[in-house]
Amino acid sequence: MKRIGLAILCSALATSVFAAPKDCEELRKEIEVKIQANAVPSYTLEIVSKEEAATHDVAMVVGSCENGTKAIVYQKNND
Repeated sequence: MKRIGLAILCSALATSVFAAPKDCEELRKEIEVKIQANAVPSYTLEIVSKEEAATHDVAMVVGSCENGTKAIVYQKNND
């Protein structure tokens, strides 16, 4: 019985670590690495509020952070 309780406790702790909100700057850097790997020459990544992201084209929102209160918006620049 103690093992079952310990297993449940460990599962709960592990779940909370994975569910932790992602820092916006950290997520922006991860997305930036992926974009650079695709050799996109000129682009903009911007961290905006959820409300402001709603005014952008949905295809341009590439990430959500801080418990969904902010979004990361991508725009490819034409040179």
